[in-house]
This record gives sequence, C-alpha cells and structure tokens, in this order.
Amino acid sequence: MTETATLPNRPPTTVSIVIDDDATPIVRLIGRTLDAAARTGHASDVFDRSSGTVVVRSHNTPQCATIVFDDGRVTVAGGVSGEPDATLVVDVDNRFAPRTEPAADSELADDVQRALRPAPPAWRDAAARFWALTRDIHGIPDVLIVTVDGPDGPEQAQFGAGPDRYRMSGRADVLAGVFSGADYLIDALSAGLAVQGTLSQLSVMTAASWKVRFDV
Repeated sequence: MTETATLPNRPPTTVSIVIDDDATPIVRLIGRTLDAAARTGHASDVFDRSSGTVVVRSHNTPQCATIVFDDGRVTVAGGVSGEPDATLVVDVDNRFAPRTEPAADSELADDVQRALRPAPPAWRDAAARFWALTRDIHGIPDVLIVTVDGPDGPEQAQFGAGPDRYRMSGRADVLAGVFSGADYLIDALSAGLAVQGTLSQLSVMTAASWKVRFDV
C-alpha cells in the first residue's frame, strides 16, 4: 500500500478517512463519497466500526478498491489488500448501485453499501460548495446561474459576479447530483439537465464537475 493522505476540504469530524497518495479514480470516488457521508452524518453507525475489510469492485471494468475500518480510521486503497471480510460489486457510475449479491459478511457489506449511497445535499448548498471548490479552474465562468424547476415554480440562485455567465437548469435532484459530484455532468444532460453557454464553457464546467466528483 502506498502512503496515505487525508482528504482535503473537509471540516473536523471524529472519522479519519485516508486514501492512497497516488489514488486511482475509484479510490478517489469512494473516498470522496465516504467523506460526504461522514460530513453529513449519513450512516454514522458504519463509521463506528472497530474493524472490517471490504473490497469494492466495478461491475463492468477492472477497477477495484479495498476499504479498511480500524477504530475510527477508514482507509481506501487501490486493488485488493489482504483477505476481505466482504466483497461488493457495484455500478461505479451510478452512485455505487449494487449489481450482485454481496459476498461473505453480508451485514458489513450492507453497511458499506449504505455508506456509499448518501443522499445528495440540497441543490442550493451543493451549488454553493461546487462554486467554492472550482474557482481556481482556468476559464471557469465569472457567474453561475442555477434555475430549478420547483413545485411552486422556478427557483433561481446566482454565484459570482462579472460578464462571463453560464446557466444550468433542471430538477433539483439532477442539479444536486452534478454539483455534489454524485453524477457526471454529461450523463445528467440525458436526465433533463439543460445548460446555456458556449462549448468552451461546457468543457470547463465538465472539468469542474470532475474536480468535485474525484476531489482533485
């Protein structure tokens, strides 16, 4: 296992989540997702585990990672490390949706599966955090305008100031999924996300969504 680094951009919690220093995409995604769960208190009982090793495998690619629980410390490493207590086969691109029945310790597997599927935050909170995390990307628009199709009519929020604007609109759950990193921006276009801007801006915003998704 390589040296580990504490994930950035997280407030103090009682849970320490660490990942490989040269983490692969699946490791970064798992680490970021567990971090989001710990930050929001989702599945907090799972993080109280004193021990347990779970391998998470992609259902359609060779990607895999090992999650180790050790008295308040959660380590995520690439590949299979040691003899796991449980194995999950998931759809990595669909919020870790299970694709097969878990192997071995089903209770541990169910706990980890639950921790890997936190509900996205409220769209406005997710958009604000997305904006804060992506300001240093070259070419990011000056202003992000978000319009949500709410039950009582459209709701809107604006982030930033300046002449260069980009607009995203759609259902609250679709927008929250993109802004929180749970979903790919490009995939969300087929789920009803609408964008208004140039192709260059779309490229930059796609890079921004990857930054948030993989916590890089």
